[in-house]
Order: sequence, then C-alpha cells, then structure tokens
Amino acid sequence: MTKKTNASADKKADASVTPTSTSASAPINQRLGKEERIELYRTMLRIRRFEERSLRAYQAKKIGGFLHLYIGQEAVAVGCCSLMGPNDHVITAYRDHGHAIAVGMGLNELMAELFGKATGCSKGKGGSMHYFAPDRNYWGGHGIVGGQIPLGTGLAYAVKYKGLKGAAMAFMGDGAVNQGAVHEAYNLASLWQLPVIFVIENNGYSMGTSQQRSSAGDLAKRAEGYNMSWGTCNGHDVYDVRAVMDRFLRQAREESKPAIIEIRTYRYRGHSVADPDNTYRAKAEIEEYRRTKDPIQVFQHQLLSEGVLTEADAAQIDQAARTEADAAADFAEASPFPTPDDIQKDVYWEADHPAERKSQGRLFFN
Repeated sequence: MTKKTNASADKKADASVTPTSTSASAPINQRLGKEERIELYRTMLRIRRFEERSLRAYQAKKIGGFLHLYIGQEAVAVGCCSLMGPNDHVITAYRDHGHAIAVGMGLNELMAELFGKATGCSKGKGGSMHYFAPDRNYWGGHGIVGGQIPLGTGLAYAVKYKGLKGAAMAFMGDGAVNQGAVHEAYNLASLWQLPVIFVIENNGYSMGTSQQRSSAGDLAKRAEGYNMSWGTCNGHDVYDVRAVMDRFLRQAREESKPAIIEIRTYRYRGHSVADPDNTYRAKAEIEEYRRTKDPIQVFQHQLLSEGVLTEADAAQIDQAARTEADAAADFAEASPFPTPDDIQKDVYWEADHPAERKSQGRLFFN
C-alpha cells in the first residue's frame, strides 16, 4: 500500500506558489518540447518520492549509516543535469541522490545501495553518500566536505587535456565553501583555465549553522578574487537554473573558462535524517518556503499555465513515481547482502585482474 507522506503538504503549497517563471522565455527553455518539459517535472517528482520512501526505510531500520535527503532541492539537480552533453561530467558531495536520479540512474540500484545490498550501484559498499555511475559521467557521491571539488577540477583538466568540448559541474553545499581544498581548486581552475563550473547549492544552513553566522560576503562573488566569472539563480525554479547554467556551461565548453554559480535553495529535512529539523530554524520558516517556493509545485503551476500539463497528468505522474519508489524498496529488500569474500573485491584493480598484475608483494593483510 502506498503511503502518501507529503500529500497534505503538497496540497498546502498549491494555493500560494508563484505560477510563472521569468526565465521561461530563455532560449534554452523555449527550445524544450512538451514531452521534455514533462520529463523535467517527472524527474523532480521521482526524486521527491524516492527520498520520502528512503526516509520510511530508514525509520524502519532498513538503512544503516547516514542518510542525507534532497527534499526541497530537486530543481537544482534536474535543471543542471538536464543540460549535460556527451562530454560533460558531474561530481557532488554526500547529498547525492537527486543528482544520481537526474543523470538517469535507476531507482532499484540506488535503493539497494542504501540497503547495503550487492545489487546496489556500489555493490552495497558505499551507501547513501557514495553513488557512482561512470557510464553516465557521474563520479559520486563523496563524504569528505569539499573533497570532491579538487576531483571535479581534475575532471575538467582531463576534458581539456583530451581536447574535448565539455565541462565538469562540481557541486558543493554552502558548508564547503570555506574549505582550503575548495580554494586551491578555484586557484588551479583559473590558473589553467579549466572548463569547470563550481556549483554551490546554498540551502542556508550548512550542517546546522546559518550562512550569516558562518561565511562572510557573497559566496559566488568570491570568484572575483580568482579572476573567474560568477552568477546566481533561484533553486526553486528549474527554468531559472537552466537559463543561468546554460550560459556558463557554454562558456566552459567553448572558451574553457571556469565559473562559480550560487544556487539559492532550501532543504526541508535536517542535515541528515539523524539530525533534528527545527532546532536551528523555526518550523514556520520551513512551512513558508514549502508553501510559496516548493520547486515541484512551482513547476507544476508553470506547466499548467503553459497548457503542457493537466491536473490529471500530474496525478498520474505522481502515482507512478510513488509506485516506482515502492517497487525499488521491494527490490532492495529482496536483494542479497554482499558476501564476506566481497570485502576484498573492487579495492585494487590488480586484485580484480590478476592476469594483468605487474606489482609485487601483498595487496591485503589479514
């Protein structure tokens, strides 16, 4: 039986969200066909329902470790990843479920990874923070705050070194912007003119401290200290995300220039599911954002006003997303756990390919 955890909240948002986007007329959005617009909406809903089903699984003690939910930020990942070309890459931090679904990973492999099962995308060894899909140019999923940003810079270096027309999008939260490794990456990206977009998903609170209390100045404007261009956009508006990101992605691909983009967004849940939601912010603040700027409701109203979507379409898409998320949980529950022998697999390339091994000595110590 499908449990509609946020149905009342969704309905509450209906009456007050802004019905139109000022970025809808941007060329990159004008080129979208009806089915492409609906697919953006569908992907955002699939992320929301996957995250809600993950939360219920965590509460039922099916998921161990941490669980960082993307509820409230769906338009960011969907807007950015919908612009990817064949030589574009994505790397992100621990709040990585939304990006994984946005690049096209399947819910079964994602839910199974949360459950620690062998059928997961990282064979049950990574969990919530370590989703990967190299075949989709998706490179994680990283638990070290800011640690993915030098790696994203390296992806951009590889694109440029190979003479490809592409870019890397390196995502981080506002809590990562003061890490030394982030600024070292900024420096190298500008010094070597690498095609990387540093995307700051600013949900306002880092782990639990407001940006006003933790970070001086405008986060994106710090780019000026490194001679990089920068921009900002509204993370509740998928059209705005696409319009701004398209401009800087084209600059990266065509001119091999880096940039910093700050996307103003919001998360409804705590930093992780284990953290309380409301100890550092008022419940009324969360409800106000949900009521006026919920990204799914904002886009639904936009599509309704465009005549692209009907109420019946929206209900059918929502139910399909719920059913898919429930099926993914069933798949994960039925999947096997890794075996004890699996602990030494996927660690060293030479261990998994003994016929091609060239090094000497032991790889593992019992």
